Amino acid sequence: MTEKQITIDAIINGQKFQAEKQAPRENPARPDEIVGYAPVNTREDTVRAIDAAHDAFPSWAESDMQDRIKRMKTAIQNIKERTPEIAELLSREHGKPLYDSKGEIGVSLAWMEFACDNVAEVLKNEVQNHDGGKTIIAKDAIGVVSAISPWNYPISLSTIKIAPALLAGNTMVLKPSPLAPLAVSIVTEIIADAFPPGVLNLVHGEADVGVELTSNPKVAKIAFTGGTETAKHIMKAAADTIKHMTLELGGNDAAIVLSDFDVNDEKAMRRLVISNFLTAGQICMIAKRVYVDRSIYDQFVEKYIEAANKWIRVGDPFGKDTTIGPVNNKKQMEFVQSLVDDAKSKGAEVVKLGKILDQELYEKGYFMQPTVVIGAGYDDPIVVEEQFGPTVPILPFDDDQHAIDLANDSIFGLTSSVWGEEEHAVKIAKHIQAGTTMINTAAVQGLDVRFPFGGVKQSGIGREYGKEGLLAYTDTHVINLPDELDLPYIPE
Repeated sequence: MTEKQITIDAIINGQKFQAEKQAPRENPARPDEIVGYAPVNTREDTVRAIDAAHDAFPSWAESDMQDRIKRMKTAIQNIKERTPEIAELLSREHGKPLYDSKGEIGVSLAWMEFACDNVAEVLKNEVQNHDGGKTIIAKDAIGVVSAISPWNYPISLSTIKIAPALLAGNTMVLKPSPLAPLAVSIVTEIIADAFPPGVLNLVHGEADVGVELTSNPKVAKIAFTGGTETAKHIMKAAADTIKHMTLELGGNDAAIVLSDFDVNDEKAMRRLVISNFLTAGQICMIAKRVYVDRSIYDQFVEKYIEAANKWIRVGDPFGKDTTIGPVNNKKQMEFVQSLVDDAKSKGAEVVKLGKILDQELYEKGYFMQPTVVIGAGYDDPIVVEEQFGPTVPILPFDDDQHAIDLANDSIFGLTSSVWGEEEHAVKIAKHIQAGTTMINTAAVQGLDVRFPFGGVKQSGIGREYGKEGLLAYTDTHVINLPDELDLPYIPE
């Protein structure tokens, strides 16, 4: 592992652009270590990037699809060759274990390859000959896309936007989170180098940069992954120019464990534990509240704690035995701890899980020992709010309808999961209000880039991944060629 600091720059119109101010990014496992520096771009810098994307759009939109695919495949190969370096950097700046960082890059590459393999077919013109003549349904590029990505999965949640946007003929300005800006910038630079100047631009910065990206009249579409409250501001900023939007927002995903779930199935129980605590629980699609049929509740809790204690190893992201690293930042750690403390103050039992591998390191970094909360109220904040950290409440339900009602009693609806006999589980799944429901698995373990992903209710608008994720960056353009060209009867 190399511990050298890196400095990244913005990319505007194919050139590195040095900002006057830079912001440090710390290592959450060792907060006194600076991993690198990212630029703090200004609103004026952002306008320059948007202008570059706007100027590049007309020629890029008219470019040959096969050329776009070839360029993206070049970028994919170059990312593959640098994966060890990028994964190491991601673990240092983010805190996720090295296996997790490699997994994120793997998901990103799988999506980029899927997009390359399918975009030509999905976006080809559809020609219909009918009794009124002929109609061509084209999929046109939209224009300049502003993409804003979060810190929890910075690379995959940026490439999920970059690949379909560029392949469809759009240009883009990307703004990553300042809490994980380094590795994603390396990936973005690799991609940008494979495309003409101005097609893919990169800026960093504070709220003023986000305001420009979401309100500038030259921006035609916003692709945002992040919090629901932030999305409300984005929608307001975009309203004056009626921009296209894809919003993948927060979730408070429910896992329903049915009476016919086998609590002695160690592999299934381990999948459930991982679905709660992978990436220290900092995943939008993690299972954040677990509802268990009352008839098996006590047995389930016992076996769950047993499985969690076997898998959870909190430590250095580069440790070979580590399964969970630190929380990404101090603010998030304090928020999660406040939810745990609140539940405990109201009488809930908080059970610590797993093993701390290095107590000295644990005390230095933003580490939290994962916990399960037993006996919380259905309306307690730890149940109702998205924790986004290494804790999970487990609550009983009385019958299937009760479970469905509990799962749906939320402003969110991103993903969910049902655990039990397959036919029974699918029957329950059909009644859950969510963009995705997984059976006997959850979170990243059940993700498939070939199929659409997104939320309902306040968990988002639109879909990413799958064919829908490619179509999301196009406008449908209908070209009619009627047989009858005469004007209708007009009275004299």
